[in-house]
Amino acid sequence: MTDEVLSSTEGAAGRLSLNRPKALHALTLEMCHAMSAALMQWASDDAVKAIIVDHADGRGFCAGGDIAFLRNSALNDGGVSGRKFFHDEYQLNHQLFTYAKPVVAFVDGVTMGGGVGISQPAKYRVATENTRLAMPETGIGLFPDVGGGWYLSRLQGRLGQFLALTGARLDGAECLWAGLATHYLPSERLEEAKARIAAGHEPGGVLSALSASPPEARIENNYSAIRKHFASDRYEDILASLEADSSEWAAKELATLSTKSPQTCKVALRQLAESAKLTDFADNMRMEYRIASRVLVRPDFAEGVRAVITDKTNDPKWDPATPEGVTEDLLDSIFAPLPEGEEWVPLPS
Repeated sequence: MTDEVLSSTEGAAGRLSLNRPKALHALTLEMCHAMSAALMQWASDDAVKAIIVDHADGRGFCAGGDIAFLRNSALNDGGVSGRKFFHDEYQLNHQLFTYAKPVVAFVDGVTMGGGVGISQPAKYRVATENTRLAMPETGIGLFPDVGGGWYLSRLQGRLGQFLALTGARLDGAECLWAGLATHYLPSERLEEAKARIAAGHEPGGVLSALSASPPEARIENNYSAIRKHFASDRYEDILASLEADSSEWAAKELATLSTKSPQTCKVALRQLAESAKLTDFADNMRMEYRIASRVLVRPDFAEGVRAVITDKTNDPKWDPATPEGVTEDLLDSIFAPLPEGEEWVPLPS
């Protein structure tokens, strides 16, 4: 076990509190294992009626996965340990998605990547004035994984494609408007909500009673533009549509996309298109594991992490450097089935 996840039972609730504040509670492999083990134990404990997922000290809910560990794997062990991380993290994502008891995720703070993966499967997702949710993987040459294909492809209009490509950050009000949160609570009411759930009250009723009216969802003002310009599953069409628009908003989004990995942007568009056709979350995670296994060891990931996170020079040299250079053959190779015995498998139920 690890002290980076605080696991406890409080009355009728099992509680998982992420406890890695210096890293904004970014997930390690040990944290994934600890959460999975606790969930497995509580599944057969009749005294536990609901699960609370939150964070301990610090301002983030969960900033993502252990990117430094994954880059080290890409550079030094051919991606072996990185694939193990993805495999087991995705097992946790699927375990939460299929969990029989209601899970309540309190996304009170920075929620990115891996943090989205452990909160979106929850039946109840509570946003606050502190919430900042994003899938920023295009900026580091990864892709919106941990179930991102499933969740983003099912948002209204083309909002999911916009979020996947740009990495835009949503506040709590915007998360509620988009459907990424089920409730909006002021942060000062969270402890009361958790106490009532622990006392055995039905989570949905507790959250509804303590909910507040959120501020305006600013992204709603750009929704028609998002729906228009991000309508295509062909990345070049999206860029051309933005280029043809003289508005300040279009120019800003075009400038944002110019900093992203062309490979990741094309992968994300195909990922969301494929995921939208699926009816089983396990099939989505199987697809995302195939993508992760390939993208991890392609040039853009190690280079993107170097430029954005390690050196902070923000000057990644993408390979391929242009959208046109990301061919259908390359995409086919990234999405292709893995050899027998290497595919992702969910935890036994």
